[in-house]
Amino acid sequence: MSKANNEFFEALRLLEKEKGIPADYLIEKIEAAIIIAVKRDFGCKDNIRVIMDPDSGAFSVAILKTVVEEVLEPGEELTVEQAVKYKKSAKLGDVVEIPLETKKFGRIAAEAAKHVIRQGIREAERSRQLQAFQRKNQELVTAVVRRVDAATGAAMVEVGTSQVILPRSEQLESDSFREGDHVKVFVVNVLSSDKGARMLLSRTHAGLVRRLFEMEVPEIQAGTVEIKSVAREAGSRTKLAVWAADENVDPVGACIGPHGTRVAGIVEELGGEKIDIVRYNDDPATYIAAALSPAKVTAVEVDPDGAKACRVTVPENQLSLAIGNKGQNARLAAHLTGWKIDIRPESGFFGDGQED
Repeated sequence: MSKANNEFFEALRLLEKEKGIPADYLIEKIEAAIIIAVKRDFGCKDNIRVIMDPDSGAFSVAILKTVVEEVLEPGEELTVEQAVKYKKSAKLGDVVEIPLETKKFGRIAAEAAKHVIRQGIREAERSRQLQAFQRKNQELVTAVVRRVDAATGAAMVEVGTSQVILPRSEQLESDSFREGDHVKVFVVNVLSSDKGARMLLSRTHAGLVRRLFEMEVPEIQAGTVEIKSVAREAGSRTKLAVWAADENVDPVGACIGPHGTRVAGIVEELGGEKIDIVRYNDDPATYIAAALSPAKVTAVEVDPDGAKACRVTVPENQLSLAIGNKGQNARLAAHLTGWKIDIRPESGFFGDGQED
């Protein structure tokens, strides 16, 4: 193994250790780059052989040419007279290997290696960033506000060592950030592109509420309480359906916490957003009645055709509460349960003479 070859392969091994770029990957890419360069400089096609063996230290480049009577393709052919310079026994039809001198291919190899290594480092860094981002996908993370665009309201936040944009459309109306603020955000998705990995952050996504409860409620962390569904209109109201397999465990009480401390902390994090916590039930009628809380429900008639639709009857004085401001309570209950809900007063008539 020559000193130069030894240094070359040692440099590749060092890159593998420090940058996490596999030496085999670099060798493969450098070989391909050398072949392209030799084709360009020597007019060859597919008649190039590159040997790079870090174990033996072998590093050579050769052009393979066929011995012919008359040369029509100089990059691929040579005469017998030319061939015997490289192989004394050469005859017509033989393939002769013409090694390139170190001076000739060394420059090409060096340039190819520089390009491939730079590209490899960029790809490795992008790959590491993507893996780091993917570990945070669909998770709750704490970001530090670094800058807020006064014109758009978008915040540039720092997640780990990465700068990520939190658009104004993904912030709560009550959010007002200043540089240095710590804010909890939900990683909705991670995208990969030629420019690198990108996180999509949100404070309006229902996943944020789910993760906040998972973080605040030990019973959810332990698996004794399960979040079955979340319906959210960010900044205004959220409905959360919870369930416990153990009848002795109160899932709603666990989420509310002693003196309401657990849910109060989440409400504060969400800028005063109202949160209704209801008990999930396998029986659709019972579940739907609970989902319409805080309204009291008289009866739930499930569509016998299995269309996941139902008619709910409520007392006259509960109608407005059941429907909610601009239909919000009914809308969130429908979203939470996955059922179409038709709400009617016990009298069958609405106050203004119009059906809902």
